Amino acid sequence: MITFDQVTKRYPGNHEALTDVSFAIERGELVYVTGHSGAGKSTLLKLMAAIERPTNGTVLINNQNVSKLKAATLPYVRRNFGLIFQDHKLLYDRNCYYNVALPLAINGITGAEAGKRIRAALDKVGLLDKEKAMPITLSGGEQQRLAIARAVVSRPSILIADEPTGNLDRNYAADILALFKAFQQVGVTVIIATHEVLGNPNYKNKVLHLNQGKLVNVEVNP
Repeated sequence: MITFDQVTKRYPGNHEALTDVSFAIERGELVYVTGHSGAGKSTLLKLMAAIERPTNGTVLINNQNVSKLKAATLPYVRRNFGLIFQDHKLLYDRNCYYNVALPLAINGITGAEAGKRIRAALDKVGLLDKEKAMPITLSGGEQQRLAIARAVVSRPSILIADEPTGNLDRNYAADILALFKAFQQVGVTVIIATHEVLGNPNYKNKVLHLNQGKLVNVEVNP
């Protein structure tokens, strides 16, 4: 589903964020990307989601070489992904319902079908009773759940989250990770960048360890 083959990403100023990274992620896997701040986790996620292209090497998404895709094709590739950002990127002047509706509107899905999907997504994350609430009135954990609802409303095959539990206490973090596990159990590939792997140790997962832009270890647990 996602393959990196000797991928290097270099930014202006000759800063090398990733160096010769190779791995494969199969459909339906739960994958953690770990490492210190600046290890290259966010860069790795951006390359996975076709937000950026590699400087060298090959990134394959569903057997499509990202580097060789035309710019007009990339939005269609990105529809495979649901993205959850570290800072949520919620619209604080719009209610919860509208925040979740936005990806559907971009894809031309409106009306009754949109309403059905939006309420189903809010229900999955336990926010169905908050659809008219403004995001600013939600707790940190609820805002993260809203970001997840927005990410999954388009029914993506791949869910990518950048430090989704970084600002939450352990109880909220465990709840969020349980949500990700629930999506993985119905066939969604889930990729989470995190400083540490939390949650049930009995969950089967893959862990990619980054250090200074290099993939130093790959673990499969349990």
